[in-house]
Amino acid sequence: MTPATPLIELSAITRTYGRGPAAFQALSGIDLAIEAGEFVAVMGPSGSGKSTAMNLLGCLDTPTSGHYRFRGIAVEALDRNQRALLRRHCLGFVFQGFNLLARTSALENVELPLLYRGEPAAERHAAARGALDQVGLAGWEAHTPAELSGGQQQRVAIARAIVTRPLVLLADEPTGNLDSQRSHEIMELIATLNRERGITVIMVTHEPEMARYARRIVHFRDGRVEREETPCC
Repeated sequence: MTPATPLIELSAITRTYGRGPAAFQALSGIDLAIEAGEFVAVMGPSGSGKSTAMNLLGCLDTPTSGHYRFRGIAVEALDRNQRALLRRHCLGFVFQGFNLLARTSALENVELPLLYRGEPAAERHAAARGALDQVGLAGWEAHTPAELSGGQQQRVAIARAIVTRPLVLLADEPTGNLDSQRSHEIMELIATLNRERGITVIMVTHEPEMARYARRIVHFRDGRVEREETPCC
């Protein structure tokens, strides 16, 4: 990747589901470039294509046409195993619903991505403890999700997402299940990870107040990028 190459580049991306009269075009020619270290919020009404775009960025789906380049690599040309490796080593995911294992401790939840990578137990434990400390949960390692508040559960989910030291954090409505105070706490945490650790953040949200934590807001409508803006504060 040359200095002029964006970390992520979508060019004329389309995504169509179904065939014939039942076909639905979720994306209709998306062009979007994201530089390393950016914090980008994606907004748009239901059905605008923002979630489809996030699935493509996260290598959970593939485009019907167009080009997706990650660090200059043509992602659409990768096979399923290669895309899985890209997810495992370069991407972290945070979801609205936390997606924690209910009967598993916070430490064990955070260790999961490292377990899938086959890392030794001692290294997994140390990395997971470090990630929990970074999100303000040192001392909560043994607690299960049922023993944690919603905000704490989302912090565990963020720790799990960053324990692999990803280049990109993909956050899909990360404050959707939280009250106003906890939402701002989580957004402050995500903004700090972006600012201090240089993690590129791409976040889908329907809340303008949360989107203002980003440095750039991309608005989707009808499967296209409608406009972009830079928050004033």
